[in-house]
Amino acid sequence: MRESLKIEDSSLKGINQLLNDPDNQLVQDLLKIMAKYGTPSQINKMAREARNVDNICKRLAKIDSPYLHDLEWLMKEKEKGSFIAIPDFRRSVLGENNKKTHIAEENAVVLEISALQYFPWLIAQAHKAIAAQEIMPARYIRVRNMKEQENDQGDILAIAAAMQIIGASYVESLDTRGTDGSNIHLGGPDTITGYFGGIGQPNEYPLKWADELLYYYTQYGICEYLNVNAGTVLVGLMLYKLGIDVRFKLSVFTGHDNSFAILWTLMLAQLLSREDGTNSIAGINFSNSVNDQTIIQSAKIRKALGMENSVRFEHHITETYKSIVCQPYNRRDQLLRIAPFVQNIAAKHEGADPEIDQGRAHPSDILDYFRTKKEIIEAGDMEHLYRNYLDKHDALNKTARLLTENGLAFIGASKLHRQC
Repeated sequence: MRESLKIEDSSLKGINQLLNDPDNQLVQDLLKIMAKYGTPSQINKMAREARNVDNICKRLAKIDSPYLHDLEWLMKEKEKGSFIAIPDFRRSVLGENNKKTHIAEENAVVLEISALQYFPWLIAQAHKAIAAQEIMPARYIRVRNMKEQENDQGDILAIAAAMQIIGASYVESLDTRGTDGSNIHLGGPDTITGYFGGIGQPNEYPLKWADELLYYYTQYGICEYLNVNAGTVLVGLMLYKLGIDVRFKLSVFTGHDNSFAILWTLMLAQLLSREDGTNSIAGINFSNSVNDQTIIQSAKIRKALGMENSVRFEHHITETYKSIVCQPYNRRDQLLRIAPFVQNIAAKHEGADPEIDQGRAHPSDILDYFRTKKEIIEAGDMEHLYRNYLDKHDALNKTARLLTENGLAFIGASKLHRQC
């Protein structure tokens, strides 16, 4: 019976014929958008130059950005070794048990935080990490309006430089993402439930997404983006296959809540991989509802397809207190159970621990991601959102401590926290 599931050569031939058909309007339209920016090699070169930290600092100096001073401070503190080394962190957690506790390094958990909306929050987080000898994340997610951060004293540039300085990966969420009026029958985030299963990229919007992506890639060197829709997932895979060195992570909103969904996505990625076997999926964010077996089974599928090292599984440990899940929500115990068996998994912290969040005057709220900076300031909420972000940092460090206590390794910002 299993033999019946084999994909016939004739089926693959038909797909290749369709993709290579000069009359295929979808491919033609995508190639036209790429041509606006140049050849793949030219596009990638522009992105490398835009991402260069020295070039970024020159651009910040040119606009007299206040963030340049903060970047210089961050570089100095990194060189001074102000951030705690991993062995020292382990000693602080384990105390006299340090020498007799074996840490399993092979399945180290990536520490992830979301959402880093404003560059000054990162600097405040770094100050806190130095003062309290805490861990800075290895991965950051951003959901701030792109045009707003582009016009905010160099915020978008400062983040791009800081991520390279500290040794972390980060993801940006393009403005073409569903809450921009793309679906005329849905409103903004107040009707976000209407986007599940197909988040606002109807009709020509996948092409608009590709155009926006190439703009920010060439102008700021941003090379990883959030992806929320089946059409833009395909476009992202095609761009990489065509030679553009951009990758993406699949949002929790794409609904990967079972192993069959993981198999579906990874099969598509395999079909559109480059000759070297790589593809553009950097991460897949599980649905909040997945159980242990789903994650472990998905890891087996990923390994069988040779993607264990390249495609990260990302899973919410905490969530915003409002507007996204039923509370209390805390998946640390699940992480401790599965981490020994699942390689390349990220522990994503999107909220405080529920007992902390519920006591705040303004608990973390997913809908805050869609508010403008002007609106937040005028409402007097910026301090609340800043507090929410530092609460997520605290939750992340609690995870780091619990992993350590249980003999499990984690990955923080690689250029800040020495391994020896």
